[in-house]
Order: sequence, then structure tokens, then C-alpha cells
Amino acid sequence: MAKSTAPFSRFEWMIAWRYLRARRAEGGVSVMTWISLVGITLAVAALIITLAVRTGFREEFVDTILGANAHVTVYSRMHINETGQASRGVEDYDLWAERIAGVPGVTRAAPLVKGQVMANKGATNAGVQIFGIRPADLATIPRIANPDDSIGSLDDFGRGIAIGSGVARELGVSLGDRIRLISPDGVKTAFGTTPRVNAYEVVYIFTAGRWDIDQTRVYLPFDEAQSFFNKEGLADEIEVMVSEPEEIDRLTGPIVAAVGQTAAIWTWQDSAGSFLRALEMEDNVMFVILSVLVLIASMNIISGLVMLVKNKGRDIGILRTMGLTEGSVLRVFFLVGASTGLVGTAFGVVLGVLFAVYIDPIFAVVDFFSGGGVWDPSVRGIYNLPAKVELADVGSAVALSLTLSFLVTLFPARRAARMNPVEALRYE
Repeated sequence: MAKSTAPFSRFEWMIAWRYLRARRAEGGVSVMTWISLVGITLAVAALIITLAVRTGFREEFVDTILGANAHVTVYSRMHINETGQASRGVEDYDLWAERIAGVPGVTRAAPLVKGQVMANKGATNAGVQIFGIRPADLATIPRIANPDDSIGSLDDFGRGIAIGSGVARELGVSLGDRIRLISPDGVKTAFGTTPRVNAYEVVYIFTAGRWDIDQTRVYLPFDEAQSFFNKEGLADEIEVMVSEPEEIDRLTGPIVAAVGQTAAIWTWQDSAGSFLRALEMEDNVMFVILSVLVLIASMNIISGLVMLVKNKGRDIGILRTMGLTEGSVLRVFFLVGASTGLVGTAFGVVLGVLFAVYIDPIFAVVDFFSGGGVWDPSVRGIYNLPAKVELADVGSAVALSLTLSFLVTLFPARRAARMNPVEALRYE
């Protein structure tokens, strides 16, 4: 009767190790096993890199949105103002801002005047978006007060304007230069409306980290913006920042209640939610595709084990006649195949994490040899390809790889365990 041994005993590990380190001529690890090892390594690395880039891209994209834009925009519904004209301007903007700031979870509420104008310097023109804001409120916007890069000081904002680095580059201006802002909605005369043209000194140039902001945004002192756009006593909207932007839905009701039903709101998720949902869907598709690659790489383990079982038929027959059970034989060959998956997964984790950590210099090399222009910030919104390694992402990649590797190993291991020892030794 076959003698039962403890599962995964030292004896089984010893046989599996001997098969793994045996020379090819002795029926050891085949070329297919090495191929499966390399395949699993690359597939796991690719999965980790993709998950890291996905996490980093979403975090950077959301951070640039939340760091330089309102989390909630509060504006007035269309109404008839004191002059009898239809308007959406906020007349009691300071009262609105005070009430909204008192809502639990709101960190700041500031009135804004907004408009699109033409910026001019010499023979160069650029379309820009004006944000009229008070200096104290501007200093609380993270990506403007503490940008990736800046020139000048926000302390001088009261006597000039702050512009994005893209605007400065487009117009060819630097600190101390004066640019002209041209608005078509100017002074009304008997001969029609003449454009309003004012010149302002550039006192601060910022790089917020988001291409469309740096390329179009200009900040103007609030009182000056009211005068420039003929909106004395009015604000276009209230810019609201909250402590937990991801939970903005639970604050929309209290914010509206604070100022009355004449208010309407627009959250950052309303403006960027469709893109983020599309990004999440794309991430899920990419995970499935890369999971298939891990499965294909794991399937190569079957080929290597089948070859090993065929070469080791005589050994299996001898071991079975000596009393080794089917379970022991199954576990021996399971250890051989699982070791390939385990080592390949470990190498893949190391390679994937290193690639994600050093993605900037690696991408710089790729960009250099490709002639530049691989990453276009005007299309992708941010300036580089970010990557952030999360323990949960690495864990999911490891769990997927090991699960698939262990499952595919069971089939050839089971075939070896069920091999008839008489048949195995018949032709020996």
C-alpha cells in the first residue's frame, strides 16, 4: 500500500527542486518553462505599470482640477435686475459668500467676475479668460499660490495682473511688461459700442500644471474686473472650495439652502465627471486585456510541465512503485510549475515597480529617441506621464498572476499523478 506523506513535505520539495535545477539533457526545466517565466514577468510588470499610470494620471488630473478651479460654482438663475434687464449676475455677492462659507465642510467662498477677452502685446494676440478675484482669495488657490513654477509675487497682485505661463509664452512677455486686454463689450456711444482697452502690468506668472489653465487664464483684481466688464456691484458667480471634494454631492443641498432657491450650482464632477467615467471604463478594459496576457503567459507553464512529465515518466513509475502516493506526485509537479509562476511574479513586481518609480527618466529617453512630441500636453491636459504605485494595485496583480499560475499547473500535475507506474516502466 502506498505510504501517505504530509502535504508539501520536505521530501516533495526536494524532488521538485531537483527537477527544477536538473540539466536539460536530464529532463529538467525546458525552454518552454523559461519562456513562461519571462512571459509572466513581463505580463505582471505591464499590469503593475498600467495600474500605476492609471492611478497617477487620475490623481494628477483631479489634483490640477481641484487645485486651480472651484469645487462648486454658485451662480444666480436668470432674473430681472433693478434696471429691468434680464441678468444672471449676483448682486449680494458678499452676503452669498458669507453664508456659503458658513456651511460645514466649505473652506472658502469668493465672488468672481469672469469674461473672455483678447490679450495683446505688440503684434501678438491671444484669447484669454479673465478671472476677477480679490488678492486675499487668490492667495488661497493652491495651484496658483503654490504652483509647480512661478515668477514674481502675489503680494503685488493688487497693482497688476497674474497670468499663466502659457499666456506669457504666447505673448512673449515677462515680469514688468504691460499687456493690453481688449473687450468687445466696451463704452456705448451714439455711433455704437467701442471696444474697451486697458493696459496692465504683469506682476506674477504661474505654472499651475494644467495646460489649458496655463495657456488661457489671467487673474485681474476684483474691483478692476468689475469696472472693465461694466459689472459694477455685480459678481458672475461664487467660487467655493470644500474640504472633501470627492464628497461634493452631500454639500450641494446645504449650499443652495444657504443662499436660497434663486441659486444654481455647478460642481467639478459635473464638468469633469464624464471624462473620469470614461477613464474608469478604459482602465477596466485595460485591466481585462492585461489579465488575458497574464493568462497566456501562465498557459506556457502547461507546455513546460507536459514536457517535464514526459521526460520524467520513468522516475514517476519508480517513485510510485516505491510507495509514493498520487497526491505526492501531484504536489511535486505542482511545486515545479507553481515555482515558475511565483518567481516570474516576483521578478514582474520588481520590474514593474522600478519602471513606475523611474518612469520620468525612462519616458525622457523614449521621447529623446523618438524626436520629441510623444506627450502632447494640449491633448492630455497635463505636462508629463505620472505614475503612482499603490499597494492595492500591486496586490491585485500578484493575486491574479499567482492564481492563474497555480490553476494552470494543476492540469499537467494531475496527469503526472494519474500516470500508471506499469505503463511508465514498460519500455524502460
